[in-house]
This record gives sequence, C-alpha cells and structure tokens, in this order.
Amino acid sequence: MVEKYDVIIIGGGVVGCMTARFLSRYELDILLIEKASDIGSATSAANTALVHPGYDPVSGSLKARMNVAAVPLWPGLSAELNFNYERSGDYVVAIGPEELPKLDELFERGKRNGVNGMHFVSGDEMRRREPLMNPDVSGALFAETGSICDPFGATLAAAENAIMNGVTLMRETAFEDFIIQDKRIVGVRTNRGDFSCRWAINCAGLYSDFVMHKAGVRPDFKITPRKGEYLILDRAEFQLRSVYFPVPNEVSKGILATNTVHGNAILGPTAHEQVDREDKANSSDGLQEVMEGARKLIPAIEPRHVIATFAGLRAAGNAPCDTPGVDYRHDFIVEIPAEVRGLVNLGGIESPGLSSSPAIALRVIDLLRDAGEPLKEKKDWNPIRPARPRFRHMSYAERQAVIQKDDRYGRMVCRCENVTEGEIVAEVHAPIPANSYDAIKRRTWLGTGRCQGGFDLPRVTHILARELGQSELEMTKKGPGSAFLTRLTKQVEESHD
Repeated sequence: MVEKYDVIIIGGGVVGCMTARFLSRYELDILLIEKASDIGSATSAANTALVHPGYDPVSGSLKARMNVAAVPLWPGLSAELNFNYERSGDYVVAIGPEELPKLDELFERGKRNGVNGMHFVSGDEMRRREPLMNPDVSGALFAETGSICDPFGATLAAAENAIMNGVTLMRETAFEDFIIQDKRIVGVRTNRGDFSCRWAINCAGLYSDFVMHKAGVRPDFKITPRKGEYLILDRAEFQLRSVYFPVPNEVSKGILATNTVHGNAILGPTAHEQVDREDKANSSDGLQEVMEGARKLIPAIEPRHVIATFAGLRAAGNAPCDTPGVDYRHDFIVEIPAEVRGLVNLGGIESPGLSSSPAIALRVIDLLRDAGEPLKEKKDWNPIRPARPRFRHMSYAERQAVIQKDDRYGRMVCRCENVTEGEIVAEVHAPIPANSYDAIKRRTWLGTGRCQGGFDLPRVTHILARELGQSELEMTKKGPGSAFLTRLTKQVEESHD
C-alpha cells in the first residue's frame, strides 16, 4: 500500500529542514526525504557559516527580499531551537584608496534593500579594531546585523523540531520522479518506493533543476555547481575578532577571513564553476588562491596556522529576476508554477541561501495559503528544541552535575574539543540518530581540532558500534561506501603467519 502524505519535501538541507519545521505548525502529514545518509550533509554543511545583512544582493531581486526579511528571524530561531548563533556584525574592507568607492555602492544598495545599522569606519579605526588588519586599509563598511552561526546545527535543530512536531524523516531516500495525473502531482517516486501527496516541495539544492524538469517546469533552468574552497585555522594559534570581507567582484563576495562560533578562523571561499555536482575535492591551486586572497586582508596568516581544508558547492542557477527593470540572471526561484498543480518549486538557492532560509520557508507557507491550502494550526505545536549538554561550554559545577547523572560525561574522547562519551551516546540516540563518524563530528565538533581526529577515531568507532548494536567493521565515515575497517587486527596478524 502506498503511504499517503499531505506534503512531501524533497531535500534535507537547511531550506528543506526550515520548511519542514515551519510547516510542522499546521495539521499536515509531512514527509521529508533526503538522499544522503544524514540531513544537511551537502551545501548546508560546507559554507562560510554567515548570516548576511543583505547589502550584497541586487536590489529588487528575490534574493535581496528574502535575505533582509530573514535577518530578524535568526535570534528568535536560535533561542527556540538552541543552536549556536552570534550577532557579531561584519565588515567590508577597502585596501587602498581605489577600493573606497565600492563601499559607497554597497552602502547605497543596502539602503535600497532595507538593511539597517550600516556605517562607515575609517582606516585608522579599522586598524584599532583589528590589529592584524592590512595596514593599507583605507576604510570599511560595517553592518551590525551581520552574524555567525553553526549552519549544520541550525539545519539539525530545525529538522529535530519538525520531527518532534510530527514530521516523518526518511534518509537514504532519493527522489526519482513525480507521479502525475491530469497535470497534477499526486505522488513521488523514490528508490524506497512510491509515496502519495497533495503537495511536493522542491528543496533539492544542487539537483533542483533535475526535480523541476521531471514535473515539466522551467526546462531552460540550469544549476551550475560553483565550488568554494576553504582553509580552517588552529584557534590556539590564530584568532580573528570579527568577519572581514574584501570588496566584492562580479562573481562572488570574494575571499574573506572570519571568526566562527566554534572559535576557529576560516578563510575562503573560491568561486569556480564546474560540471560535477558531487566533486568537493580541494586543489592546490584553489587553496593557494584562498591563502593569497585572505592575506590581502590579514597579512599575518601563515600556512602553519592551517589545520584543515574543505570545499562546498553552491547551487548557482540562471533564473532572471522578475522585478521589472532589474536585469539580473541568478535569482532565487520560490513559486507555485502554472504548468503543473501540486508543486512548490524552489531553485537556485545559492548564497545567501542559508541566511534567507527562514524567510524562504515562510514564503512557501504563504504560497500554499494563497493556493487555497487550509492551514489549521496545531494546538500542541511546540517551537522549542531542547539543547543537549555540551561539556566544553559548561562550568565546573555544571560538569559535576551532569557527570553525577551519567558518568559517561566524565570520559573524555576528543581532547582537542573536550567532547565526552556521554555527548556521543546522546547523539546516537537523538531524534535524528547519528550513525557515522561524520554525523558525530558535525553534531559535537569532535575531531576538528589540531589532531583532526587522530586520537579519537578508534574510541568513536567502538562507541558507535556498541550503541548501534553493530560490528565495528560496519562503521563508516559518512554512510554506505565509506567503511573505516576491513578486518580485525588479529586477522591481519594471522594472515602473516
């Protein structure tokens, strides 16, 4: 028998999970499907971790409207969902007098977009605020609503709150096609069977064009992956005070240097288009570009400060802005198309997609309401997602109290990040169970310090296997096809006898 839902959300990134969370407020049977082994493991886990104020998007674009509308939502969301978020402000930094006019352009665009709290900072003031800044700094534009956050933490928290409020999540469930009758979507076909629905919401990110084309929508729309490479610096060796952008170019916001909610500084990203939608490998040329670009702002950065690298892919689209008189070809798509009924179509949600995600979710709800969907609020909807203990951030008294309740919180597994066995076990048995090393890493920040998991990996593998009731040989880095171990050490010894 085909399982029936009112709404099926395709894609478990930050937009899909925020949409699921906000929709869970209403009396709807909702299914959220994600093709990977964990939610938020693609673009939502590999980005700059910023909530942008909104001065960068082209005025009149949906990007600009969604970005600015979302900014005031983040503080309340972080309080309700208990993920890391900090309103730190950000700077666009001009190096040399020739870059100063660009700050005026951004300021004027920000005013048109409705960004509050912007002002100019002199070169002398910038050198005082950030002693590591390039001494040739000529000035900066400061936006007080710029923020830093944990993007995976926000995605996970939204998804867990959705599940607490009745949403069904299916991981390792890949969209294959729509079931269409009389030009209306009545179901979704996946690798795990067919599911019926009255509405399907395309939140497929890098594959959003593939999904909409299956419905016969926007045949000319195309996603072109844009790779961004990053460097992560050791917080014990190097720290920054805020978020520093260069003046932007036509392709991207440029290579920035920023602090993070985890205490590390990160540098990046590059912005290079490619064909492959899965290739997130770093390159020597790309990482060199990041280092050179970041040192234009902060010359004191050295290669020895780097402890890790990563890359993410942005879902760059080619949809034109629908505002008359605005010639812009890379806007967001958030619509109910005329070609087929029962589809809410999202596409091209690149930067500032993370920043905009709460507003995008609310726009989806408005579209459904305008389409006649009777959205009746649940009487028992709970907006709060409780936080789980984080040993690293506890006081001595708080640590003693949690250890008395569960002595596993007194067993340190990751010494660099102060992550305990109790925290790992809690994530394995959370509303969205962590079932791989990377899933634990993203949830607890384990393995991200100077040793990069060199000491904790055997312990984590053992704990995962024990809690999941499986063999250590079945434990993986990030799901099927990424097993760590092939046989026990004793078997290796015996093979040489």
